[in-house]
Amino acid sequence: MATLIFYWLISSVNCMGLRFSSGSAPHSSSLNGSHCSGSARTGCKNVGFSATGKSQFSEIASGSDDREESLGRILKWPNLKVFSFEELISASRRFRYDIQGLVIGKGCFGPVYKGCLDENTLTPAKVGYGMAVAIKMFNQDYFRGFEEWQSEVNFLGRLSHPNLVNLLGYCWDEDKLLLVYEFMPKGSLDYHLFRGNITPLSWNTRLKIAIGAARGLAFLHASENNVIFSDFKASNILLDGNYNAKISDFGFARWGPFEGESHVSTRVIGTYDYAAPEYIATEPS
Repeated sequence: MATLIFYWLISSVNCMGLRFSSGSAPHSSSLNGSHCSGSARTGCKNVGFSATGKSQFSEIASGSDDREESLGRILKWPNLKVFSFEELISASRRFRYDIQGLVIGKGCFGPVYKGCLDENTLTPAKVGYGMAVAIKMFNQDYFRGFEEWQSEVNFLGRLSHPNLVNLLGYCWDEDKLLLVYEFMPKGSLDYHLFRGNITPLSWNTRLKIAIGAARGLAFLHASENNVIFSDFKASNILLDGNYNAKISDFGFARWGPFEGESHVSTRVIGTYDYAAPEYIATEPS
């Protein structure tokens, strides 16, 4: 997989930059090749954040069963803030499509909005205050909606690493499913490689992105439970304001073999175009 990252970064002849006055780039919350696009100018600060909101799992998750890995952690239970739908309506300015920069992505799962939250309490903040977040809304008609939403909560809610995107919380309000992530102002690697139109990424930046993405993937593979990410591609590598790479979109993720098992019996394939040909050709056992 690390070799694949280097191939993307080195072989691309159209590695262009961005032209957004806000310093933000389109997020790419892709699913099966449906890429997200859009600028982001809603006035929130783009700052780093470690979730302080507590869910019903928080007290259990803080126990001694949490496992420390190299530069990361695996919690026993998800440690996320539970948002009400009303809170996210307020944070996203009512999910309006007509406000420039509010919709920062879209895929077959549904739209992604830029919102503002207080960086200490994770409560809705006014435009121009607080920190920027990405709010992913799952379409009720999308056939894998609940499954992917649940997978994101189960994995990103437990996994913590500098090269994995930070999931702050979730909302499950009757038939409404939403996820709240840290905002990644430089967008996706896919955008910089294939969609930008100004300045190519420098070699140092490309190397930094490749190493960061490889570290995130190595953390998943080296953890005690071995996480199979299943959908490793440029559109699922997001970049923060300093071009630090973070792996996103765990909708197809699966746990690896349990102790005593040699393989996973469930067939796991994310986007076919990026899957290993020999894996696709192999029948599940």
